[in-house]
Amino acid sequence: MIAYFRLFAPVETRIMTPDEARDLGAQALFGEKYGDEVRVVSMGREEGSGRGVSGDVYSLELCGGTHVRQTGDIGLFVTLGDSASSAGVRRIEALTGAAALEHLVAQDHRLAEPAAALKAQPADVPERVRALLDERKALQSELAQLRRDVAMGGGTQAGSEARTIGGIAFVGQVLNGVTGKDLPALVDAHKDRLGSGAVVLVADAGGKAAIAAGVTTDLTDRLSAVDMVRTAAEQLGGKGGGGRPDMAQAGGPSADNADAAIAAVEALLEA
Repeated sequence: MIAYFRLFAPVETRIMTPDEARDLGAQALFGEKYGDEVRVVSMGREEGSGRGVSGDVYSLELCGGTHVRQTGDIGLFVTLGDSASSAGVRRIEALTGAAALEHLVAQDHRLAEPAAALKAQPADVPERVRALLDERKALQSELAQLRRDVAMGGGTQAGSEARTIGGIAFVGQVLNGVTGKDLPALVDAHKDRLGSGAVVLVADAGGKAAIAAGVTTDLTDRLSAVDMVRTAAEQLGGKGGGGRPDMAQAGGPSADNADAAIAAVEALLEA
C-alpha cells in the first residue's frame, strides 16, 4: 500500500491518568498494565469519532513511542508487509519519507528488466506474466499427456502387453520420462484396458524410483496393490509404501533394479 499524507495535522501528546485517557476514548492494548500516568498521543480529525475532548479526534492512543510533530512530516508511506507478533496483534512494516521514495525507485528499476525482456510497457507486465503462466500450464498438461501416451505405447525395459501370471493378467512396465505423479493415471489406464488384472509401474524419476501398483476391483479380495508395491519397493531399496487394495504407491533410492522389482511382483502373483 502506498499513501501520501498531505494534511499537516498536529500530533499532540499529553500526560494523564489511565482513567482520564479511557474517558477520552483512548485505545489501550488489552492485557497491558499501566502506571499512575500514561502518555496519550492524538492526531487527525474525524467528525463524530467520539474521541478526545471535542469528540472529533481521529486517533487517540496510549503510546510511549516516537512520533512526528505533524502528520505531514511522514510524507510518502509504503507498506512492506505485516505479520503476527502475538495473539491478536499484527506488526506492520513500512517505509516513509525518503526511504519510501528510494524503495519505489528501486522497484521501478527492477521492473524495467522484465518489461524489456517481455517487450512490454511496465504497466503491462502483470498481464503478460499471467498469459505466460497460463501458456506454461497448458504446455505442462500437454507434455504430461504425451508422456502418458508414450508410456502406454511401451516402456524402455518392459513392455505394456499383458501376460497371464498365476491366472491373473499382469502388466509390469519400467518407464523413463514420467514422474511419480504420472503413475496413478497410467495404472488406471492399464486397468481400464485390461478389464481384469494387475499392474506395476516403475519410473526412474530423477535418479530415484517411483512405484505404483493397481488391481482391478474384481481381484482385490485375492490380491492387494499394497502388497505388490511393497514387494517392488524392497527390491529398489525402499521401505513401506501404502494406499488402497486397488491402488498403492511407494518409492526407492534407485531404479537400477527395476527389472528385479517387477520379477519379485510376478513371483508374488505365482505364489
